[in-house]
Amino acid sequence: MGLLRGVARTAVVAGTATAVSNRVSRRQAGRWAAQEQQQQYEYAQQEAATQAQQPPPAAAPDKLEQLKTLGELKAQGVLTDSEFEQQKQRILAG
Repeated sequence: MGLLRGVARTAVVAGTATAVSNRVSRRQAGRWAAQEQQQQYEYAQQEAATQAQQPPPAAAPDKLEQLKTLGELKAQGVLTDSEFEQQKQRILAG
């Protein structure tokens, strides 16, 4: 009977130790998950603040408007035919 009692006591101690270990592991994993979630939230807030501080990029001038202006400069005699063609190709290519 002494051997059976010793085996039973060992089984109870081992089972309790396993249960406690599992509970500690779950609690620690929960803490780590909460900490990681908090860090991600703070990072997202910093990114949003950084983007809010940056001015929006300047809008590229409309190609049609550039071509109209270029045509007006040619009509006024400011640009020669070759200069006009070069600038027109640059606008259309870019």
